[in-house]
Amino acid sequence: MSFDAVLNDLKNGQYQPVYFLQGEEPYYIDQVSDFIAKNVLDEGERDFNQSILYGKDVTIQDILNEARQYPMMASHRVVIVKEAQELSRTIIQLEDYCKAPTDTTLLVICYKYKKLDGKTKIAKELKKDGYLFTSEAIRDYKMPEWIIAEGKKHGLVVAPNAAMLMSENLGTDLSKIVKTFQKLKIVLEGETMIDEKIVYKHVGISREFNDFELQRALAQKDILKANLICTHYGNNPKNHPLVVTVSVLYGFFSKLLKYHAVHSQIPQAELPRALGVNPFFVKEYQAASHKYTMGKLAKIITYLREADLKSKGVGNASTSDAEILKELIFKILH
Repeated sequence: MSFDAVLNDLKNGQYQPVYFLQGEEPYYIDQVSDFIAKNVLDEGERDFNQSILYGKDVTIQDILNEARQYPMMASHRVVIVKEAQELSRTIIQLEDYCKAPTDTTLLVICYKYKKLDGKTKIAKELKKDGYLFTSEAIRDYKMPEWIIAEGKKHGLVVAPNAAMLMSENLGTDLSKIVKTFQKLKIVLEGETMIDEKIVYKHVGISREFNDFELQRALAQKDILKANLICTHYGNNPKNHPLVVTVSVLYGFFSKLLKYHAVHSQIPQAELPRALGVNPFFVKEYQAASHKYTMGKLAKIITYLREADLKSKGVGNASTSDAEILKELIFKILH
């Protein structure tokens, strides 16, 4: 089941007796469970027919006792088990119930950050009956694409460079990104276009000092700007964690290395997919490829790995993050 399919069925009143919501991305799990909690029962029906349980506080038998009760003056009972991953050692005990669930109960299992072993009987049973929903984490390189698509759901048109900027600065926290769109809908007062200027103004990102601008400065070998950003980061380490900056730069330079390897081997139209980037950004990689040879890029990847280890204390007893970044930027540019 896809997220959109699950939500559409719920909106149309087509309920399943079991919703086993699993996976690395908590946002979709919360969206489904919250929708069920707020919409299946009327406010007056919830006192007697809706139970919210927490995995660390209950046993499987407690869950079964709740799920097997019949509704009182309502069409359904709703039993939501949050933090169900705390029951990972005993969760298979739900297998018999899943084979013959109470048809007037919606049993919602929120099994975050984990997945059932696909070989187990309970996983096979849930999948066969359509009760299993897996919330996959969105990879970094797909975030701009996701942001553009999510913006459309909010009636907003997000420019590719704005999506990239939001991705680099908001990370993969989907809930945070959605809240940002909700804020933009209010402050824009009917405007629908989201470009870099809007992001800088309303998303709390410094126009000059952020990972997106540092990446751009390095791509263009703009030594002055790169060093200005580096100095700013050194003076504001809490706002610019080195481990995040290194991760962003590693993503860029590894893709640039891949561009060198494939750009002459495949059609131009296939480059975005091969690199895992929006077509809008291919020209940036093309321009940067003239400034960095494959040999230099191989060294840069090594420099980035070394900086990452040093930032985590490996082989580094006293060097500050600011000094590590300063050395890294120098090595990249020279």
